[in-house]
Amino acid sequence: MNRRKNGTALVQTRPARIAMAALVLAATGALTATFVSSGGKGTADAATSLDQFVSIENVPPNVQNPRPAAGASTGRFTVDCGTNGNGKFSPDNPVAQPGIRNGAEHVHDFVGNLAITANSSDADLDASGTTCRNGDKSSYFWPVVRIDKTVRGGKQVQQALAQTQPMVVCPSVGKRLRAVPIGARGTVDRLLAELDRQQAAANQRMTASRGRIDAAFNREVIDSLRARRAAMIKQISTTITAAGGSQPGLVSLVDCDVSYDDMHARMPGSAHRESVKAAQAANPRIQCPAVRDRLPGVPDRALAEVNRNLDDLDRQISEANERLVTSRGQGGPAFVDNAILGPLRAKRVAVLNRIATAIGRQAPRPQGLEALAGCTLDQAPSTPTAPSSAPTTAAAALPDPQGPNLELPGNTGGIVRPAQVLIEYRGNPVSAVVPMPKFLRALTGDAKPTSRGPANARATWTCSGFTDRLSDKYPICPAGSQVQRVHDFPGCWDGRNVDSDNHRNHVAFADKATGACPQGFRAIPQLRITVAYDIARDVQVKGQYALDSFPEENHNPFSDHNDFVNVNSAQTMQRIATCINKGKNCS
Repeated sequence: MNRRKNGTALVQTRPARIAMAALVLAATGALTATFVSSGGKGTADAATSLDQFVSIENVPPNVQNPRPAAGASTGRFTVDCGTNGNGKFSPDNPVAQPGIRNGAEHVHDFVGNLAITANSSDADLDASGTTCRNGDKSSYFWPVVRIDKTVRGGKQVQQALAQTQPMVVCPSVGKRLRAVPIGARGTVDRLLAELDRQQAAANQRMTASRGRIDAAFNREVIDSLRARRAAMIKQISTTITAAGGSQPGLVSLVDCDVSYDDMHARMPGSAHRESVKAAQAANPRIQCPAVRDRLPGVPDRALAEVNRNLDDLDRQISEANERLVTSRGQGGPAFVDNAILGPLRAKRVAVLNRIATAIGRQAPRPQGLEALAGCTLDQAPSTPTAPSSAPTTAAAALPDPQGPNLELPGNTGGIVRPAQVLIEYRGNPVSAVVPMPKFLRALTGDAKPTSRGPANARATWTCSGFTDRLSDKYPICPAGSQVQRVHDFPGCWDGRNVDSDNHRNHVAFADKATGACPQGFRAIPQLRITVAYDIARDVQVKGQYALDSFPEENHNPFSDHNDFVNVNSAQTMQRIATCINKGKNCS
């Protein structure tokens, strides 16, 4: 095998294998491979190579824009949220992996909401500041693009995969529960233990795919686990509600994922490790002890008060995380301790005392809650969330993004800051749009077309001046043209839910040919985010820029994706819908 990668002479000589893999992937939607990359073609190849790049002029026009019919909504509403000038980078994915720290295993650009982390509640998001000029507190985030002029070692990647045990990673339900009534505590604890057993059993099944990637098997394991978790989590919610409590929003915690996180840690002789092994983590977050899963059953008369105080604890952490972003570079080495962690501890002491007092009026006062008041600046390595009984052969923990380039093993090089970010809400070619509900969560594309199959992946890459075509490969643009990523979100909503058990079923894409929403769905303002970059043409031609990705994707351009949480006020969203329905261009 010869290839040319990042300016080093290596030429691809396996066209027959490429074509065959593409046919298999197209026919079955599944792929078992040693390693997969090369756009949407599913070829078994180890390193990002020039066959992942294409001259945009060689991509035929392929964008369909249905002609507006009578009753169409043809307006457009744009939002200016900047280009992440505050430097809010994070490997969290609060939409696809809520509650899982470092769940993305790669770095995202965040614009809009300043406080959002994997653990943010709706109340936290609503209380946050924003980078958006019109006050929109929504969160918009996508993987960063990097320029890396070194060769990514294919043999190292293959060796790392050969030693890797895929792990099932699930959000913690116990740490996200509201106050559990006394009458429900025993049943809820039993159900939470059953969730752990289900995850452990799924991890036991995953030992069958050690050292390889099997998308069909992964889907089978995750789909089966999702069905059982959905039933169990619904029972938890029903149990709490029947006992007089309130537990909304648990559907977001149903879905699990297959993680190849261990591949990062097993990369031998990594230049990344050598360059950042002594560096302080560059993406610090506030880490506080969990409180929700440490509480006893709460008396009926104390439920509302305890829940208000639990919400206060969440907001305090979000405010502290937002302060980390907005105060970056201020003060000396003790600034965070004195200005953020010290005041946060004092606030938490007061709230924890109020929780203990509220419970103690009706039942034995819980002891030791004050020990949960102290928080730290979390810069420690992280590991996937897995029950202790789950089989694991992890070599080492995946560190937080480190050093001046916020690097992770396998995701190295300087981050390219977007030149422009255009956020648009658009209409529907056959009907008016209705306002999307507050706290709607949506995603587009799929970060894991290799390990989950390509059904939800979308071509996003193009160049300015060539928006009539999108590619599943990295574009090489003519001189003077910008590299662009165009992310179209689903424009149809089921009219009821702000999330679903796989984070997709509550929204849908309109029909490509007609623009009509599926039966039972209604049109909402359709979000499009266009991210543009000024990347030197020689860097493009040499294949030296690439997307941050999960390890098993190895910078696959077809793994591009974008996520969104709507935190527009009801009034603003109504204004957006009205503008679009009247055929105006607004901002």
